[in-house]
Amino acid sequence: MARAMWSGTLSFGLVTVPVALYSATEDHSVRFRQLQRGTSDRVRNQRVNERTGEEVEYSDVVKGYELTEGEYVVIEPHELDELAPGRSRTIEIIGFVELGEVEPILFDKTYYLGPKGKEYTKVYALLREALGRTGKAGIAKFSMRGREYLTAVHAEGDTLTLHTMHFADEIRDPHQEVDNLPEADVTVQERELRAAEQLVEMLAMDWDPQAYRDEYEDRVRELVEAKVEGKEIVRPESTVAATNVVDLMDALNRSMAAAGGKAKPAEAETGEDGLDGLTKAQLYEKASELKIPHRSTMTRDELRQAVRQATAPAGGKRRLKAVS
Repeated sequence: MARAMWSGTLSFGLVTVPVALYSATEDHSVRFRQLQRGTSDRVRNQRVNERTGEEVEYSDVVKGYELTEGEYVVIEPHELDELAPGRSRTIEIIGFVELGEVEPILFDKTYYLGPKGKEYTKVYALLREALGRTGKAGIAKFSMRGREYLTAVHAEGDTLTLHTMHFADEIRDPHQEVDNLPEADVTVQERELRAAEQLVEMLAMDWDPQAYRDEYEDRVRELVEAKVEGKEIVRPESTVAATNVVDLMDALNRSMAAAGGKAKPAEAETGEDGLDGLTKAQLYEKASELKIPHRSTMTRDELRQAVRQATAPAGGKRRLKAVS
């Protein structure tokens, strides 16, 4: 079993449960050592004075905050240590939010929370089931390794999962970072939009993370094995060219043909209540209005069924107007 990275107490209201924190992910990248070409000698980095070129002992390294070029405010390590939060013993949930309301861009690393002993499994299961049924996440702050973390705790399968999150001021404004974002006056033709929506629906599928592999890492491993065995190395194919705006509609039509032939019109409706003709995005919008739990993890078919059940009064079904 993996070793816990942190242990303490998870609390919500007056309910507490001792827990341990485990890393939920691992890096599968091939690890290399730096060597001097032509030898098997390892290359190591050293701390060097930029001006004199002399090596600097770790004990002589301080931190500097640059005011202007070449002018710094010096901060001693012990001054930062005095400000650093101590290791907290409690992950105290301060409130619950809809998991789907937390933007994915805020999530950083993922951990598993487990009960610290068998005697605590009932309380652990209580919180896990409550979060699973409501589709909510608990928001909490705690300290670990000299840092304060904003976190979201939610149920995922048999476990409670904890995501460390970026603080709001750490998220960059895309309009200040990304060139050539479409302006408000950029118009998209309705027929192109309908065709694009239709293509999206034709390519809709259930999410299966096991179906995807890191092909670059596979090629790196093949390269290493080939060099060990003295085999020929096959280079990967070149990348695909971008779509020309002039040929956009033609590209959409050819994409739909390749995805399965001519599809039904995007605006068509089937079914008594009109839900069969809605896109996944439109069904998700209705599910949000109805506050259907777990909607962020549902497929299009599951969303349609959940909305249909939520809007069907006793003794009959209520017809919904399709979103245009």
